[in-house]
Amino acid sequence: MGDNHKFLPGTIGALSLSVVSSVSIVICNKALITTLGFNFATTLTSWHLLVTFSTLHVALWMNMFEHKPFDARAVMGFGILNGMSIGLLNLSLGFNSVGFFQMTKLAIIPCTVLLETLFFRKKFRNVQLSLAILLVGVGIATVTDLQLNLLGSVLSLLAVVTTCIAQIMTNNIQKKFKVSSTQLLYQSCPYQALTLFISGPFLDGLLTNQNVFAFKYTPQVLFFIVLSCMISVTVNFSTFLVIGKTSPITYQVLGHLKTCLVLAFGYVLLHDPFSWRTILGILIAVVGMILYSYYCTIESQQQKANEVSAQLPRVKESDSDPLIIVDKGSGILSDGVVPKSPVWNSKRDLDA
Repeated sequence: MGDNHKFLPGTIGALSLSVVSSVSIVICNKALITTLGFNFATTLTSWHLLVTFSTLHVALWMNMFEHKPFDARAVMGFGILNGMSIGLLNLSLGFNSVGFFQMTKLAIIPCTVLLETLFFRKKFRNVQLSLAILLVGVGIATVTDLQLNLLGSVLSLLAVVTTCIAQIMTNNIQKKFKVSSTQLLYQSCPYQALTLFISGPFLDGLLTNQNVFAFKYTPQVLFFIVLSCMISVTVNFSTFLVIGKTSPITYQVLGHLKTCLVLAFGYVLLHDPFSWRTILGILIAVVGMILYSYYCTIESQQQKANEVSAQLPRVKESDSDPLIIVDKGSGILSDGVVPKSPVWNSKRDLDA
């Protein structure tokens, strides 16, 4: 299995931070987009990244983390790819039905498993059943209609592939270059922000037939934009943190947990329509998540036991090294040398 991680307090904290911040920003953006009519999602995301970079720059100035430059080409490629994946996901939502877009998001987990199996030789044994149950549950809860079109399907395919590669790179770059999630986010943020800042107004105009610069920015709209940008700092930080500490698969599972929570909060707080089908889907998805967590824990314990058992023969081998005590000293046998037995000196021993 590719998720051989230990659920330490730091990991649990990262998961909790990701859930709370993501659900908060979804509720905030839903009010901004649905209630106030600000439909410029890609441009808003570019502002999120600019605020995140500015916040991290202040944190660096305050010596809250260490700047660690590494492969500039890898950082640039990673940042641009991340920006492209966000733009393609927004285009996929714009050119497809909501149901097909939800199927697109569900396809990210199988695609990630496939890529990691083919290119990184990772094995996913026990978790396959739990992932299948999870996907079925989320599908029942969220997928309502499946209207297909060629352009939308191509955009969805590109969105899935770029998202999977970007999330796998997030994990691998942190391990390969031994950088923290904060260091990676700080260095890649400018490229992500620039990619979306340039393409955002064009993509939003294509999807909404509106101009983001001609929008009427009331105090209420500005308040929710600022709030959204502030929450996004935590969202972006926790995303890199979770993928670095766990894996892209675990991050996607966590994403579907957020979807279930958003549906529940939408019903409780915003009085969104809720059907028995949605309830059934959420319950099935929760069962899949519980099984996934259980198998991850078992796999982690098995790996720890294997590491301990692999170290035991080395300890026994080192303990069995021949040590010869010879007349007030110790000597280690050398190749081709036969040790002589110590001769007993009666006079010396009697004088002692």
